[in-house]
Amino acid sequence: MRSTGLLLLFFLNLSLCAAQEGYNQFDANNERHGPWKKYFEGSRQLRYEGQFEHGKEVGTFKFYCEDCKDQPMVVKEFSSKDNTADVKYFTIKGKLVSEGKMEGKERIGEWLYYHKKSSDIMSRENYLDGKIHGKKITYYPNGQITEELSYENGLMQGENHYYSPEGILLKKLRYSNDQLHGEATYYDASGNVSIKGFYKEGKKHGLWQYYKNGEVVLEETFPKPDGN
Repeated sequence: MRSTGLLLLFFLNLSLCAAQEGYNQFDANNERHGPWKKYFEGSRQLRYEGQFEHGKEVGTFKFYCEDCKDQPMVVKEFSSKDNTADVKYFTIKGKLVSEGKMEGKERIGEWLYYHKKSSDIMSRENYLDGKIHGKKITYYPNGQITEELSYENGLMQGENHYYSPEGILLKKLRYSNDQLHGEATYYDASGNVSIKGFYKEGKKHGLWQYYKNGEVVLEETFPKPDGN
């Protein structure tokens, strides 16, 4: 019991010291104001640090994990003009994972994601009110485009393209409300058509044709009589 009391007294003293140094203060309306630091419970590891102006985050905020030491996992640069912030996510070793803009807790605008073993861009995504919206482009490590996907309010919509590492179109598919729906074309490694058909609500539908050397070698119609 005595050791527990001493431990509580120790952390109380830490809090008092922080307050005496000008941290964790409140204004006349009981709003956080000035520099703030918070630690993980029972630890000297920072949880976050930043500056408040009458309850509003301003400037740079850094957020840590319990094993982060001095390396923040998230850094937010708050705008002085509106409710937006430029945000960066890092690994525990300091490698930049992704970056973009947030409004409140929602992602907005373009976000960039990086390959694990380099600083090269892995994908570009666009957000509207926290949902992916518009083009999402993914890249191979060599910089060639892997996929070009189209989204509306978080769901895949319209025509999507898929490429080989050499930049050859391999698939051209259409989506509606996150399901395959519409014309589908598949290509071989040389860019020649290998399969053509249609999807309806995620399933093969109608005539499907299979090609070899530019000629149709097989045709199938879906759904089949056995239900497949």
